[in-house]
Amino acid sequence: MIPGLNDVPGIPPETKRFLAELRVRGFSGDIADQYSDRLTLATDNSIYQCLPEALLFPRHSADIELLTRVADESFPTITFTPRGGGTGTNGQSLNHNVIVDLSRYMNHIIEINIEERWVIAQAGVVKDQLNDYLKPFGFFFSPELSTSNRATLGGMINTDASGQGSLVYGKTSDHVIGISAVLVNGDAIETGPMSAAEATTRGMASSREGHIYRTVVERCRTQRALILEKFPQLNRFLTGYDLRHVYNDDLTEFNLSRILAGSEGSLALITAAKLNITPIPQVRRLINVKYDSFDAALRNATFMVEANALSVETVDSTVLNLAREDIVWHSVSELITDIPGQQLLGLNMVEFAGDDKEEINQRVAVMCERLNQFITAQQAGVIGWQLCTEVDEIERIYAMRKKAVGLLGNARGRGKPVAFVEDTCVPPEKLADYIAEFRALLDRHELRYGMFGHVDAGVLHVRPALDLTDPRHEILHKHISDEVVALTGKYGGLLWGEHGKGFRAEYSPEFFGPELYQELRGIKTAFDPLNRLNPGKICPPLQTDDRAMFRVDAVKRGTYDRQIPVNIRTDWRGPLECNGNGLCFNYDTFSPMCPSWKITQNRLHSPKGRATMVREWLRLLAEKNVDPATVETSRPGFMLRLHHTLAAKRGRYDFSHEVKAAMSGCLACKACSTQCPVKIDVPDFRSRFLQLYHTRYLRPLRDHIVAAVESYTPLLARIPRLTNLFLRRKLVHQIVSKTTGMVDLPLLSVPTLKQRVASHPTALTPVNRLLQLDEQQRKQYVVLIQDPFTSFYDAKVVEDAVKLITHLGFHPVILPFTPNGKAQHVKGFLQRFAHTAGLTSERLNQIARLNIPMVGVDPALVLCFRDEYQRVLGDQRGHFTVALMHEWLRSVPFQPAVVQPKSPPWYLFTHCTEATALPGSAQEWAVIFAHFGARLEAVNLGCCGMAGTYGHERINLENSRGIYSLSWQRKLESLPAERCLSTGYSCRSQVKRFAHTTLLHPLQALLEIVAAQSGGQA
Repeated sequence: MIPGLNDVPGIPPETKRFLAELRVRGFSGDIADQYSDRLTLATDNSIYQCLPEALLFPRHSADIELLTRVADESFPTITFTPRGGGTGTNGQSLNHNVIVDLSRYMNHIIEINIEERWVIAQAGVVKDQLNDYLKPFGFFFSPELSTSNRATLGGMINTDASGQGSLVYGKTSDHVIGISAVLVNGDAIETGPMSAAEATTRGMASSREGHIYRTVVERCRTQRALILEKFPQLNRFLTGYDLRHVYNDDLTEFNLSRILAGSEGSLALITAAKLNITPIPQVRRLINVKYDSFDAALRNATFMVEANALSVETVDSTVLNLAREDIVWHSVSELITDIPGQQLLGLNMVEFAGDDKEEINQRVAVMCERLNQFITAQQAGVIGWQLCTEVDEIERIYAMRKKAVGLLGNARGRGKPVAFVEDTCVPPEKLADYIAEFRALLDRHELRYGMFGHVDAGVLHVRPALDLTDPRHEILHKHISDEVVALTGKYGGLLWGEHGKGFRAEYSPEFFGPELYQELRGIKTAFDPLNRLNPGKICPPLQTDDRAMFRVDAVKRGTYDRQIPVNIRTDWRGPLECNGNGLCFNYDTFSPMCPSWKITQNRLHSPKGRATMVREWLRLLAEKNVDPATVETSRPGFMLRLHHTLAAKRGRYDFSHEVKAAMSGCLACKACSTQCPVKIDVPDFRSRFLQLYHTRYLRPLRDHIVAAVESYTPLLARIPRLTNLFLRRKLVHQIVSKTTGMVDLPLLSVPTLKQRVASHPTALTPVNRLLQLDEQQRKQYVVLIQDPFTSFYDAKVVEDAVKLITHLGFHPVILPFTPNGKAQHVKGFLQRFAHTAGLTSERLNQIARLNIPMVGVDPALVLCFRDEYQRVLGDQRGHFTVALMHEWLRSVPFQPAVVQPKSPPWYLFTHCTEATALPGSAQEWAVIFAHFGARLEAVNLGCCGMAGTYGHERINLENSRGIYSLSWQRKLESLPAERCLSTGYSCRSQVKRFAHTTLLHPLQALLEIVAAQSGGQA
């Protein structure tokens, strides 16, 4: 039996008193101090792990002023670290203090001025969110980064982020006009451009703000020569604090925003910013240039920069090969085709952009002609190129490039490419030689690595593969860091060209020199004399022990993971291999990735959050010498589980309850298993956790009802009218809701499926008669595999599948109902699921031997045969294949297309599991419809919020409704419902519940089309 886990780190008494005082004083945001909440922000996109004391989620600036003022007045030991999207690769937002997360609520765009080309947005606004807002106005916020769909503006400002296109567009600080911030004593300040004289005048005030202005003005003027000498002449200048650009070149203009940009939250809490915006280029072209080596791609980049390209991005063969294995390759494969007889080992993505179409096309033509000359002469390693002229094509290429960070985490083996020397910057003309030495350095240590980056700016992302659960590799990590510091210095470059300093700030004195480093400490002292804002980052105040700084060899996530035995780490690959890249925090509500995160905005309810919970749960079990594998087959007694359940109700703490709460919010939609770069399959380890959790605690009644749905539904379906009459009673609804926790239960189909297909000659043919057919006769048959939801609650779909198959000249046979077991898997009844899967596989393998196509209509159930069955049965699953309807239709040799009179299009709302597991399914349906002269358009969507029985559970009702409203409701309200189609039973059920309309399955629309063309009836 799994033991109780109550030995978790507590919260310091002073912090508890501070949080209590905040509640009394009217803090309106969220306060989180559970161990699970603190764990979710203990990691970011780096290798480090720091457990916070507590989390604060302010709703507005007044909350931030309050929390800093209360601490300043009465709690001198409380310190704070601001946090945004948590995408930092060097631990910038990690600390052991109170984390102030501005991403949950402070994410509003306040004002836009098109004439003056600026926008004001709160710190928690996501970069892509801002650009989606600006797009209709013809503008965008130009600093680019690979994590743009989850990185916040506050984080971008605090790390002075930049990426693709920075040679033209610059860094974030180049676009910050002014900043709204709160100082550590609770004072609100506004920074912005002003004359040097005004800055001097502001420095005369006796306030904290006055002292800050006075210090910055004096030190930046006095040390101007030293600052100019030490700051390298690179596109990526030193991050935090930017003494070089607080004044303009002739010292007549001053902007304190330059000091705050890149300060990593160590000077003030940034709440909002005024940003300049850039017109969207009217013309964009992208050339994918292919090379026979990565070195050739690097050395050829200078030629492309000189051709006035907007940007030159590069990826090596490691990244390209990982992309080929990912769902993202589906979107770019025709844009990066292989060269026959050549190995593609490097790729440069060269973009030209502007408003003059003729000029851009001319530049592209010159470039392409030169590339052809390279190919003909077999020079520069160029082996081919492809031109992208459509914006959609260019964005798909960049989406692949952006995913490169996460894709590296999916490399095979225990060693994973990790971030710590990943954003070095050297003069672009020295980049190839620098990288040659860098590669030699890594080769000496016999390390694998992936490389990609912005060769136009001399920035390359290099991620050596280390296993940081291995103490030897932890030592090697520090050794390589030291070596790369020396190497970048040799080439006149920087260790941190893009991703901030974070834990690497220990190297700052080497780059700045002792004199200028003291100036930085003086700036820190003026803003934060007691070191209460993100202590340990950038630099300490004067008169403070320098040993308080974080170091690159600080405690890492691997330090905790190595406490879990190797066999358990291997067995629970999913949660252990989550690399923290945070793609699951994609802000886009039309993305299928993690609907529970989208509706709660709580990182606990995300794949990363759930992986974090399970890792810690496994670690705590290891402390008690418990191997989950030995518990999974146990059968603990009812009375013992009842005892523990009652103790839990009385309030006995067990960390397992917090893990359970995180798991219960998962919809088991499986989008994470394909959308996540490292393929973290939460439903898989969620089911395993639930099985183990319930060896100690009793299950709720609803779990048993859901798991048994395939047992009792066929019985109820024999008396559908009586069952439906019973379910329609209001009193019954109330009783069912109160006793089982289930709501809005669907009505059974009337007439039943058997009654509907009784008149179809072959539909109810006994299976043993198929054995009597010869091989040629069997080619005319199709076996329909039933699922419990469509067959018993939406039987018209199965009836229409029978009609469609018949119209196409085949003989449909409905296989007698056999349980699929999906619901058992979702609820963690894994032993029962394995039994169900074994019996069903045996039966389906028998049918498969007849070489008759087997087809199912519901994506979730059909895909369960391929995924969950394979996981639980392995080789015992056999080799049967159940196709989805569109997969079978694509294999049918249709007659030439019949052109229909022009008619409005159909709109396909794809089931989220199908859309992510089979990304080409919508296009395949469109091809099928086009064959019959009809137009079908795929609708870009997230999850509908039903997900099997999730939406029928009362505890999930509000979240289910909210998820539906995020994308499905908005799209349905903008389209004619009678032309909208959906493949998933859950999706159609959800629409029927909330929109009170019935969507057709695409096979039903196709039946209408086919029947009309043949002159028959559907």
